[in-house]
Amino acid sequence: MNINMTYPIEFEFKIMALAPQFYVRDGAGRDVAYVKQKLFKLKEDITVFENASQTTPIYKIKANQWIDWSASYILSDAAGHELGRMGRKGGRSLWKATYEIFDASNTQEFKIEEDNAFVKIMDAVFSEIPILGIFTGYVFNPKYNIFNEKGEKVAEFAKESSFLGKKFKLHQLSDLNVQEEERIILSLMMMVLLERSRG
Repeated sequence: MNINMTYPIEFEFKIMALAPQFYVRDGAGRDVAYVKQKLFKLKEDITVFENASQTTPIYKIKANQWIDWSASYILSDAAGHELGRMGRKGGRSLWKATYEIFDASNTQEFKIEEDNAFVKIMDAVFSEIPILGIFTGYVFNPKYNIFNEKGEKVAEFAKESSFLGKKFKLHQLSDLNVQEEERIILSLMMMVLLERSRG
């Protein structure tokens, strides 16, 4: 991942594509990563590429069974060296999407938490209404707060109003080292795919 990235980082999700895919670009418009999820995969095994040409893999995200009914995802570089993992908090995610990020030594480093559960509920209700449902992307846009182990907010990840696509922006609020940025961005990539059915 480019160590000279500028913020905000933009995630552009292509909702009209057959296979879920999205681009990640920095504030200067430079490619950071590209993801195209494989269709009909029962167990997530995602390759993150340098760009849409899909010629240079840079990361892998692979599902790993958690001890409870939540799933965890191993984050690794292209050579298979583990960088950390992220896990979805099962019970809490029913109400408010919550994910935890761990470093390579299995120590919890960050927490991603949805800002307003009401947005999730209203989005789910209105998206089921014919015609009206296609406009939920303009009205109900979730925001996620990223906290460190001290409970300090270090970044915000928010969906922007859109009609035919989904765009999120990651805003940095505190200094992060390269490894922390990697784990946060990779975790948000997986979260976007897990939450893709929402507005």
